[in-house]
Amino acid sequence: MQGKLYLCIHGHFYQPPRENPWTGEIEKQISASPFHNWNERIYQECYKPNSDAIIIDETGKVLERINNYEYINFNFGPTLLNWIRKKHRQTYAKIIQADRNSIAANNGHGNAIAQAFNHIIMPLADKEDKITQVKWGLADFKFHFGRDAEGMWLPETAVNEETLEVLINEKIKYIILDTSQAEKCREQGNELWIDVSTGDINPKIPYRYFLNEEKHIDIFFYEGLVSRSLAFEDLAYSSERMFTFLDMTKIPNCAEDQLISIATDGETFGHHKHFADRTIAYLLRELAQKNKYYVTNFGGYLASHPPKWEVKIKKGKNGLGTSWSCVHGVSRWYEDCGCHTGGSEEWNQKWRAPLRNALNYLRDELKIIYTETGNKFLKDVSKARNNYIEIILEDSLKSKEKFFKTNSKKKLSEDEKEIIINLLEIQKFSMYMFTSCGWFFSDISGIETIKILEYAKIALVYGQKISGKNLETKFLEILSEAKSNIPEKNTGKEIYQSL
Repeated sequence: MQGKLYLCIHGHFYQPPRENPWTGEIEKQISASPFHNWNERIYQECYKPNSDAIIIDETGKVLERINNYEYINFNFGPTLLNWIRKKHRQTYAKIIQADRNSIAANNGHGNAIAQAFNHIIMPLADKEDKITQVKWGLADFKFHFGRDAEGMWLPETAVNEETLEVLINEKIKYIILDTSQAEKCREQGNELWIDVSTGDINPKIPYRYFLNEEKHIDIFFYEGLVSRSLAFEDLAYSSERMFTFLDMTKIPNCAEDQLISIATDGETFGHHKHFADRTIAYLLRELAQKNKYYVTNFGGYLASHPPKWEVKIKKGKNGLGTSWSCVHGVSRWYEDCGCHTGGSEEWNQKWRAPLRNALNYLRDELKIIYTETGNKFLKDVSKARNNYIEIILEDSLKSKEKFFKTNSKKKLSEDEKEIIINLLEIQKFSMYMFTSCGWFFSDISGIETIKILEYAKIALVYGQKISGKNLETKFLEILSEAKSNIPEKNTGKEIYQSL
């Protein structure tokens, strides 16, 4: 007898912060032509079409319009969703309404989940930044969706044990990982562990990771082969072919319920694969139901199918964990591991290590300035930094008055308030400068790396202004070791100085 079959597709919708930190506006990006910038181009190709995907017949006649966000599990990067809220209110409203509709359809569990705030590689962050990234991600989620998040998307699914500890302490119920990230598993109550380090863990059931006897988090492992085929091959262009691939992964004649789940960049549906928004609309609205699949989300499935198995994840190199887009763990974001996205055969990514070293130095020095100066005015500098998300989300006189009333040691003058805001902006940009895209591509001169250097520059300038310390000399000394593959670009030092 065949148990029930459930289907869940997760879309990770994300763009790095693109705003010029000095103006707050996105400058024209020639490579995004004919659009003004990449946010706008991908919005028109993906985010908007998925809110109004069409199902057509063989003659091209539109039979139905579908808001895909009602049917897929999804997360939006906070910096991206805030941009959509400001620039495209109608689509933003459809995204929020889709989550509300999904709650009713999934016994109180919504499709939307949170994301670590600005897409830093969590295992490479210090613990304080890990905590702030999670707290800001959760606050941002509640601001938009009006409810607490059950799950959280980890950028690049990068995870290690300290990251899991932070998530557990912040009461995240579940995360989503690639099967390659599991080390071993066992049925709860069984002493015998099963080695699944080659990626052969069963992804059709949820697992529980125990931090200790009292604390845990649940983990879903998605179908890696289908997800990769969807992202990198032509699977996204045919609903029938995509469904066949999904259906082939089920365990036949299994009496237990099964969850068939995939996860990929949401931009696959319309940007990377044009009109793939229509593919998943027809698959989820028509094909799944015709073939007796229950379309669900992770939160809903977890509520009715609590884990019976527990899992241990791979520690990764130096305990820094693993990710879905680097076979070397998380090396792609701090060394020349061999992962890249193009360029000539002579190119290398040796620039990644000095870039991270320079930013780590700057982060640590700026935290000293923040702590030393902040302690003069704030009750608790760590709590104040975490609470600053209230002003980031709603920069108003009311939100600032509430912030200072909650966090200040005493009544502050306007000049003192300005110092505090500048200190907190430094901390925000200190995290923005670690946005993962800065290391992902092939050369330090790319627009993504230039952007994180812009964030580093404004944080450094503000830090020196407040403290009087010269941070730039050593920062540039380290950055000068980051050599571009393009001779005329020289090094990270020259790129930084040209900003």
